Order: sequence, then C-alpha cells, then structure tokens
Amino acid sequence: IFISFPFSVPDLVTDMDFSPFDESLLATCSGDETVKLWRLCDPEQEQPSTPELTLRPGQGRLELVHFHPTSSGLLAVSTTNSPLIWDTNRQDGPLSLQNNKDSRIQWARDDLLLTTGFDMVRNSYTYIFYTIIDWFSLMCLLWVSGHQLLCVPLFVFINVSSYCVQMRSREVRLWDSRKLSSSISSVSLGTSTGHLLSVCSDHSLLSISSPPILFYFLNSIAVVSHCLTDTSTRGVAMVPKLSLDVMSCEVMRLLQLTDSCIVPISYQVPRKEFHDDLYPDTAGTTPAMSAEEWWKGGNKQVEKVSLQPDKRPKPKVTQAKQMPAKKDPTRRESKEVRKLDTFPSSISVSNSSAVPSRSPSSTSGLSSGPTSKYRHIQGVVMHRDTHITNMRGLNLTTPGECDGFCVNRQRVAVPLAISGGQIAIFERSQPGRLPETALPTIQNSVNVVDFSWDPFDTHRLAVAGDDAKIRVWLVPQGGLKETLTEPELILQGHTEKIYSIKFHPLASGLLVSSSYDLTVKLWNLETGEQVKVLTGHQDQVFGIAWSPDGKLLATVCKDGKVRIYDPRKSTAPVQEGPGPEGPRGARVVWVCEGKYLLVSGFDSRSERGLYLYSTDSLSSGAIASVKINVSPSTLIPFYDPDTSVVILTGKGDSRVHIYEIVPEEPYFIECSSFNSPEPHKGLAFLPKTECNVRDVEIAVGLMLTKTTIEPVAFRVPRVKKEFFQDDMYTDTAVWWEPALTASAWLSGSNGQHKKISLKPKDMTPVSEAPKEAPVRKYLPSSVYLEEKTDEQKKEELLSAMVAKLGNMDDPLPQESFQGVDEDEWAKYLAQIIVMGAQVVGRAFARALQQEYAASQAAAQARGRTGQQSAAASSITGMTLQEAQQILNVSTLTPEDIQKNYEHLFKVNEKSVGGSFYLQSKVVRAKERLDDELNIQSQQKQQSQENTET
Repeated sequence: IFISFPFSVPDLVTDMDFSPFDESLLATCSGDETVKLWRLCDPEQEQPSTPELTLRPGQGRLELVHFHPTSSGLLAVSTTNSPLIWDTNRQDGPLSLQNNKDSRIQWARDDLLLTTGFDMVRNSYTYIFYTIIDWFSLMCLLWVSGHQLLCVPLFVFINVSSYCVQMRSREVRLWDSRKLSSSISSVSLGTSTGHLLSVCSDHSLLSISSPPILFYFLNSIAVVSHCLTDTSTRGVAMVPKLSLDVMSCEVMRLLQLTDSCIVPISYQVPRKEFHDDLYPDTAGTTPAMSAEEWWKGGNKQVEKVSLQPDKRPKPKVTQAKQMPAKKDPTRRESKEVRKLDTFPSSISVSNSSAVPSRSPSSTSGLSSGPTSKYRHIQGVVMHRDTHITNMRGLNLTTPGECDGFCVNRQRVAVPLAISGGQIAIFERSQPGRLPETALPTIQNSVNVVDFSWDPFDTHRLAVAGDDAKIRVWLVPQGGLKETLTEPELILQGHTEKIYSIKFHPLASGLLVSSSYDLTVKLWNLETGEQVKVLTGHQDQVFGIAWSPDGKLLATVCKDGKVRIYDPRKSTAPVQEGPGPEGPRGARVVWVCEGKYLLVSGFDSRSERGLYLYSTDSLSSGAIASVKINVSPSTLIPFYDPDTSVVILTGKGDSRVHIYEIVPEEPYFIECSSFNSPEPHKGLAFLPKTECNVRDVEIAVGLMLTKTTIEPVAFRVPRVKKEFFQDDMYTDTAVWWEPALTASAWLSGSNGQHKKISLKPKDMTPVSEAPKEAPVRKYLPSSVYLEEKTDEQKKEELLSAMVAKLGNMDDPLPQESFQGVDEDEWAKYLAQIIVMGAQVVGRAFARALQQEYAASQAAAQARGRTGQQSAAASSITGMTLQEAQQILNVSTLTPEDIQKNYEHLFKVNEKSVGGSFYLQSKVVRAKERLDDELNIQSQQKQQSQENTET
C-alpha cells in the first residue's frame, strides 16, 4: 500500500526506515539536522501532519537512520561528525563516537556490532575506511583502509561492501567480519556512474541494482539470476519475509523505484507448494529486549517464526498509544534527547505483517475471499452485420460531463464535428455501411454540451447547448428523412453554460439540469417551465443522478462534496459529505436498491478510483474504496440493478472494468475485464430486454469508435445453457414505461415500475432442471492398458478374414441369371467352381499372410508402447485417459495441450477462487501428456527407420 503523507518537513529527507517491530512507525532524517518519528494511520484515514517525536542532534547534516534489529526504542543515526545511538526512553543525550566522520552505517544481524564507513579526500582521490564498533566496550576494534574511490560506497551488512574503484569500475566484495585485512572474494560489475543499491535476505541472497538487477549467492558471490528492467532504477527495497507468497515458492520480492512508479519484482523457485529447505525460520515481529536491557549488555535475539502457513503464529493486535504533537515545532531544543513519556517502549504488532500476500505479477492481484458468480464475465463484440460503419465527421471531444453519445431501443444519437452543433441519428434496425453522401441531421445551432433520450419516448431527444438553453427535439417515425432545424421546445432559465441533463426515472416529462451558474434546476416539459432550483454548490457540478425510487437527487461537485437533495421538500441539500479529492471530474450512481452511492473520481494524485457511500450517513465519508489506474478520462459507470454489477470505462480507454457491488465487506468484488481492440470513444447500454438470455447475456451495450458503432454483449459462461438461468435473471423493471406524470410527482405522488420476467416460454428454469447422475466419460485406464491374450488375437484375425471374404450366405449374382440350359449351366458352374476355388484359395492364403504379419507388428508395437506408457503413468501417478480428461483434449497435439493447460492453470489460481490442488492436477496432466507425445515421437521415428531398412 502506497500512501501520500502530508508531512511538514522543512528540508530534504535524506533517509528513512520503518521499525522492524511496528510497521506503522517511521523514522526520517532530513537536511535540517532533525530526526523525526511518525505514527502512520490506516490508508483510509488522514495521515499525521506533525511527528510524534523530534530529535535534534546538532552535529551537522544527517545522512542515515536505522532502527535496532533486536531492541525497541534504539536508533542509529549518521551525522557529519560521528555516528550516534539514540535511546528514545532515556533522558540523557545520545551516545557519540568520536573521531569518526561517518556517512554510512549498518547494524550487524546479531545487534552487537555496527558497521560504519567514512571517506576522506586527499590528492583528488577519495579513500574509504571501514570501522567495526563494539558498543559494549565503546572501542574501535579494527581499521582497514580500502581502495582509491570516486563515489560513496553502500554497505549491505558487515560482510559485504559495494563501491566504485578508480576508472568508475564497480565491485562487490565479501568480507569476513573476524578478519577485515583483506576481502574473501569479489566480483566486478563493469563501469558506470551510478551507485550500487543492495539488499540481502535470510537465504544469503544478495540483490544488487546496477542495472540490471543482479541476484547473488553470498557464500561465493555467484550470480544466481538477473532481471532487466525497462526503466532506470532510483531506489530498491525488499519486502519483509513474512509477506512472501510461500505457497508459490517466492523467496524474495523487491520493490523498484523508478521516475514515475514503483514496480514489484518477484523471485520464485520453480517448485510446487511449501518447501522447508527454501524457508528457514525468520525473525519475528516482537522485540527481544528493551533498550534498557540492551544498554546493560543484553544479547537476546528476536524469536524466530516459521513461514509454513500451518505453523505460523497468529499475530496479536495491540493498539499503539497516541503521541501528543508538539505545539511549537520551531522552538529551539537542547542537544539532548527530548524524551516523551508516552513513547511506547514495546512496539505493537500489526496484522498485515504476518499475512502472506500474492505477488502483483500473478494474475489480477485479487486476494482470496468472496467471489462473484459473474467473475468470469466475457465481453464479446457481435457480428459485423450488426455494426454501423463508415461514420465520418464525429465530434470526439465532447465535455467530460457528457457520455459522448446516447442510445435507446430504436436509435442512436451521435454529435458531429460540424458547425451549428449538428447531431446525427442512426436507426438500429438499419445497420451496415453508411453512404458517402451527406445524411440528414438535427441542427442545434450551438455547440452541443450534453444530450439525452427520453426514457419513455424513443422519439424525444433533449439537447443542452453552450448558450444555456435546452432544446427538445422530436425524431419522426422511421428516422430522419430531412434535416431538423426547429425544436419542439426550448427551455431557458440558466445564466451560464449547462453541464449535464438527466430525465427522471419514473415521471414522464421531468428533466433536471446543472449549470456553470452553480444551480441545479428541474423542468416540467409538459408546461415548458422550471419548477425547482437547487442551491448549495460552491463549484462545478461533475455529475447528477436520481435515486431508484425517484424521490432523491444526488450530486458530486468539484468543491469535494457529495450531496443528496429532496427536491420536493427543500432547495438545500438534506445530506452532505466529503467526496473525491481530485478536481478532474467525477460521476455518481445509486446502487444496492438506493442504500449506497457509488462515485467514480480521482484522488489527490490523479489516480482513478471508486468510492462507496452509505446514503444514511453521507457525512461520515466513504465506507469503501478501490483504486483503478491512472488515466485522464473520468470513469463512466453503468449499473445493472438486477445483478448489482457495475460496468465502467472512460472515453478514450480500451479497457472496460467490471465489479459486483455487495452491501457488506468487501463491497467491491472484481470480475474479468473486457479489452477492446482499439480505444473507444464511449459505451452506452440498452434495456435489459435486448439481452439474449439463451446466451446468458446480462448486459448489451453499443461501443462508439472513430468510424463505427459496434454492439458488445457481456455474457456469463454457463454449462447448462439450454436452461433459463433464473439465478441471474430476476424480474426486471419496465423502466421504459412511466409510472406517473411530472405534475403528479411534483404534487407529492410516488410511483413504482412494474416488473416482467425475461424467461422465454420454451425454456425451463435451471433451478427446476432434473438432477443427472454423473456419467463417466472415459472407460477405466485398465481397459486400454490391458494386454490381449493369444486367443483374443486369433479371434481378431479370424474376424478380419471373414470380413474380407464376405458373407457366404449371400446369394451369388449368377443365381439371378435366366435363359441358360441346364447342361450348359452345369458346365459353366463346374468351371466357376474350379476357378473360384483357385482364386479363393490364393486370396485366402495371401490375406492370411498379410493379417498375420500385421497382427504380429501391431502386437510388438503395442507391447513396446504399452510398456513405455504404463511406465510414464506410474511415474506421474496419472493415466493417459485421466490426463486427457483433466485437460479436455481428445487428440494429442502440442498446441491443444498447451492452450488448455494455460487456460485451466489460470482459472484455477487461488486468487480467483481456485486452489493449489487443482493447479497441481493440471500440471501433472500436462506432464503425462508431454511424456505420451515423446513416446509417440520415438515410436514414429523407429517405425521410419525400420521402413528405410
């Protein structure tokens, strides 16, 4: 989780370090010669603006800060004069090391020693000296001069140093801490001006960021692996061991800092499930001793914990004490440590430190938990015959508050980039290629800002212009035959350009609009007058939305507020709460039967996200949120109340995001996304009756591109598609028919849409489908692998011979001849018998020889192949037929095997509801089929050699 902190740091931060025992405790040092300790909050809460503790050494610029690896409350700080040890629980000042101008420090793993390094300029060369400090005797044990240097080295721990020698040649050296007079071994990393960044794990694995990022085994500094990165590395950090995905054999995970992002890099050993030899016990998150015990000479080590999921101890969550902030951070303090009595001496343990997380590089990044029955939803572009093509002159730069185009059951309205605010109308019943000639349009006379079809009249189109007027147009039956220049109605009342317009979902002839004059107005199309003016907005209104029952109106504004109005009772908002922080745009929609508001917007870092608000307590802020990605366009949501699925995309995007919204945690359940071949300019959806329930379509939309309008169906894969999926298709509202008039609604009446079933008469609900007993698709492997006896082989040979000779009981053709004397017939018959006996005898002998030879060759081949196949089945623990059944392949071809393997391995990942057991079955099935392909290849090669011989 990456958080932006509103820290008040007056100078450049030179280093920072998290406590190994409290992931919410962060220490920073900066160029203003101060060390600050910060207590971080949950990502959903506002981060502190002042530190819990400020330390002022007063000994020059601070370079590095490190927490003690075994004791709580101890800090090592590197200054320009000397390294310091701070005990945050003591009243006296820090412990200073004299005669050691230090710029690099690092604790040893056993906490007894501290490695330091400093450089000294002499004769235009820089020398580095290594120091080992025994903190119990406060003596310098050994000084060792290094080589001529041109850049500052970086220490990994006491045994390893990486630096640049003369001529900018970079090296990594391995040192024995008991004998620092010479290094044990070294490796050269070539020449470069960049610094070497290094981290080390419990496996004695060292990662050096050069680039590329190199992976070493420290016993001999042997390269194990390397990773080429796409961008320059600005920093590198290692994820704690307890956060690795041990079930995927992940041994190290690095976070690479680049100029614009943080990239996770996962190192995995190609094995399956958990292996003890890969994961030795690692240090836990509980300190071994207090700072006072360490000062007195204690040498306790942090208790190690197992990384095996079954043996891993459950963390105890303790609430950290809150630190009072300093009232005057600029006040001068003494050089001694200013100790706060409330600073905790024992560090609390957080939940997330012991919960393994999956590497972001694997699949969609979803964690195990509730899954959606729509998680495998598929977006499919329909056949080209349903497309409208050869569209020219489209206006693809509509305002952010406009959806880009709008549709209803019969026609599509698309703005054109032609002077006069022209709008093209296309009939959905007439798909195909548009003619090259000019088409009749609606001439709005001013630029189009937003437009919307009347949900209860497929011929009425409301268009908002930048002249603060709303024009209502009527499209004739059958579509436009000539250009329309006179609207049916013009609504005037706003004093500034209009943002957006929306029709009421229940009452006919009722329209709402928002404008630059910071008002939201309601219009009665029956009278052509404005009936309500809603106030309270301090800035641009990004989006408006009616509640499902038509009683309330929600708005999201650029002033960072989400508001709910009851227009018939008050012109002021009845509820108000904090909205998205980003000023780039937002949309709002009611979800979960009107109990929640879903807002799509931007955070303070311009990252797109979804925010869920409870309509009962809007002032308390969002109860849940999810980050999407970074993109300039606002996500436009479409919510299906029958399935609680929200489909989102932005203008100019090529990806459509899909989530199921549930009224309890985790609130957002991510489903499969849909990617279009090229960026689309808009996506609008049709009524639910347009869905083909026989293909299990839950939504159908129209996608606008630069030159086409293409229907897209969103389908859920189901096995029994011949049945009506009544668990997905609840009775849907007839929202294309009004429940009441505008006058009735304004007078206080409420309505409700009637509902209809989508079930065809000839389909049976899947809930009433007969229960079928499982049928074995394949015979037991013993049937195929069983060797045939000699008697069975003889029987097969005789059956083949009989089939060749034909049926002896069938009448001969000569029996049907007529007009032959009996004597002549007897003569002919004798000749036929003699000749037939000769022919049959020779044919029988030849056929017998052929069948016997073929039978012998087949038996030998089956014997060899059967033995090899049986051996492969024994090794893999799976028969050939079982492997074919698991991967669903009937013909053994490498392409089909690889394709089905990749698909089944991905859909059975644990993060999307599968299990490692199912994945292991898929892997074993592929191994068995690969062995069978090798056996067949060897048999074919041997057969060819025999033929040539």
